[in-house]
Amino acid sequence: MRRPRGRSAAAWLAGLVLAGVSVVVGCRAADTDAVTPVPQLLAFLPWLLAPAASALVLALLARWRTGMVWSVVVLAALAWFIEPYGRPAEPTGTPLAEFRVLTSNVEFGRGTDSLLPAIRRERPDIVFVEECEYQCSATLERAFGGAAGAYPYRRAVEGAGSDGSLILSRFPLKAAPGVPGTMGMPGAVADVRGHTVRLQLAHPMPPLPGQLSLWQHELGELRTYAAAAAGTPTIVAGDFNASQDHAAFRRILDTGLRDGARLAEAPRTPSWPARTAPPLGAQIDHVLVSRDFSANSARFLDIADSDHRALLVDITLHRHTA
Repeated sequence: MRRPRGRSAAAWLAGLVLAGVSVVVGCRAADTDAVTPVPQLLAFLPWLLAPAASALVLALLARWRTGMVWSVVVLAALAWFIEPYGRPAEPTGTPLAEFRVLTSNVEFGRGTDSLLPAIRRERPDIVFVEECEYQCSATLERAFGGAAGAYPYRRAVEGAGSDGSLILSRFPLKAAPGVPGTMGMPGAVADVRGHTVRLQLAHPMPPLPGQLSLWQHELGELRTYAAAAAGTPTIVAGDFNASQDHAAFRRILDTGLRDGARLAEAPRTPSWPARTAPPLGAQIDHVLVSRDFSANSARFLDIADSDHRALLVDITLHRHTA
């Protein structure tokens, strides 16, 4: 007996939707970022629940049993992978220092004027600023720099557009090689109340069509930096252009770094694109910390004229234990 035309159309539509979602979920399960458009869709993995649920409704309307089972399996897989990645444990060593870290992508410097009052209001101890071009860098220097300024220490890669980035610090900084990348990623070593902390700003290229290998390579360079920590407290913060659903980002976490927002129970709060976040977006801005740190709180701040929300994390450095 032939299925009525309306039911047949519903079944076909459900199948098409499920096929597309299944490819993305399959790549997530296979621990690969695959090829365009999979990496772009992986950034929004939680939102694939909506088309998968719609496919289930269509399968029910079409009375398509295979589609019903398929939909339930896909929904279950999505629910599994939406859980935060990894199993972080709290450090057991004695607390040594509490301080505040802020990271903000100011979109070609456009969000600089909005970032200034946020810094004054929140008073972070270390600030990572991505896409801070020449004017942005000069503005932050006038506002906070100098020996008597709130942030007398800085490390910067000066550049136009998205190429410039900098680290501002209340703590003394020593020069350190930054991770090489298309856009500026400065590094430093901070003296946090007598304790050495490695700092690295993250801003790899985004996963643009035709440039996935570059995106993966630069995330790989950040992974290499993280793996070389050798027991030294480390913070890697910035716009990673990747979420926990990207295999290349999970490789960084596999070195032992942990996501500060996840530690502070805000693991999937969207940070980009700011114009649709938090209702719809992806968390691609992160403060990653080594096992020497705990995170007490994490908040995402709206920065006018930027397509990213800033991330503010309160962390505590603990004495290293074997």
